[in-house]
Amino acid sequence: MSHELQQRFTARVRAPQQQPLPDALPPQRVAVYERLIRNNIEGFVRGTFPVLHRVLPAARWAQLIDAFVAGHACQSPYFREIGEQFIDWLQSGYQAGAGDPPWLLELAHYEWVELALDISSEQLPTGGQGAANADTVLSWSPLAWPLLYQWPVQQLGPDYQPVEPPAQPTCLLVWRDAEDRVRFMQLTPFAWQLADVLSREPLSLRAALARLNVTVNDQFMAGALALVNDWIAADVVRATDPTS
Repeated sequence: MSHELQQRFTARVRAPQQQPLPDALPPQRVAVYERLIRNNIEGFVRGTFPVLHRVLPAARWAQLIDAFVAGHACQSPYFREIGEQFIDWLQSGYQAGAGDPPWLLELAHYEWVELALDISSEQLPTGGQGAANADTVLSWSPLAWPLLYQWPVQQLGPDYQPVEPPAQPTCLLVWRDAEDRVRFMQLTPFAWQLADVLSREPLSLRAALARLNVTVNDQFMAGALALVNDWIAADVVRATDPTS
């Protein structure tokens, strides 16, 4: 098969409704490849975004898959990374339809996060799981992601599809623990801000609170320490004694 014919064949199997069938190729055999490629990609996307698949009408879901297959230049040959490629396409090549929910992009990202953490090659940082004090250095896990959404993504589904965002954003922490379980936690705005600061570089709690410019008394510090120690126990952070 010549290079030109390969390009025409590839264009056809990616977009059979838009590209002509090359004269030199048998229609029935090409149709097999068209179905195989489209159905395989659709299956992986559906598996990564099950809620999105359920809330969209079947015809609209099919349109999105067809547009993704036809228009996105995937940067990875691995099927397990198709979900990330679909997110990239939604953020760059997706054209919103009149009936698309306003939270489509955020829901897709939230669903992708679980797979992304599950297959990540990152490792938990070194350090202990003992109780921290205000000056213990805290090393945030690269497998723990503080997430901020305009919509309550963890509640969206066939039975809950709001049309207006709530007054307060949704603050979440998603992480993979030492037993390779992906876990979710809803955070208060303060807890999300603290997580965001700690995720940027190793810091003590005292230093992190100073970055946040909050007024700290004994009661406030005790509450913040309790939160941090819960994170240590859950494998979100590791603790290092500065005197060791």
